[in-house]
Amino acid sequence: MIGIINYGAGNIFSLTAALERVGLSYGMINTAEEIDLYDRIIIPGVGHAGAAMNKLRESGLVPYIKELRKPVLGICVGMQLLTDYSEEGEAEMLKLFPLKTLHFEAGVAGKVPHMGWNSVSIQANNPLFANIEDQSYFYFVHSYYIEYDTAFTAAKCDYGLPFSAAISKDNFFGVQFHPEKSGKAGEQLLLNFSTIQLD
Repeated sequence: MIGIINYGAGNIFSLTAALERVGLSYGMINTAEEIDLYDRIIIPGVGHAGAAMNKLRESGLVPYIKELRKPVLGICVGMQLLTDYSEEGEAEMLKLFPLKTLHFEAGVAGKVPHMGWNSVSIQANNPLFANIEDQSYFYFVHSYYIEYDTAFTAAKCDYGLPFSAAISKDNFFGVQFHPEKSGKAGEQLLLNFSTIQLD
């Protein structure tokens, strides 16, 4: 059973529609007490990372998220929230990964935001990408990216520069793309997340 952190900064509808398509049960988490009802957690997010972090703080859920030992998946801005710091709003994030969220410099990689389908290079034998072919295409919409660090990168993407399309550390996972809008590969990733077993 997947719990979705409902803090007012996520595109919940497209995510829940995708979970329903692949037959995954889910519920909404509005309070800390509701976290215990679920065996894995998704943090969605769209828009401005600094504003999203403020909303997450206001929800009162931050200390509980940081202490989670069950699988957690951040999607898009939800992934950026897992890093140390974001240039978007010059804001401190959850500090679960020692990484920065940076802005695509004007002209470095064509149009900003990076929007549309792009292939990803799977970097490690990560359970999030089980049964997904290397160089599969996923759907991106973002102006900020997570710096590429081999220690935490589960999948890499290139858009004028290499960046982390997916990150992984212990029980925390993040994807910059939108699996709920990425066809069969995205649906497979959501299914993979639903069955991840931690050591």
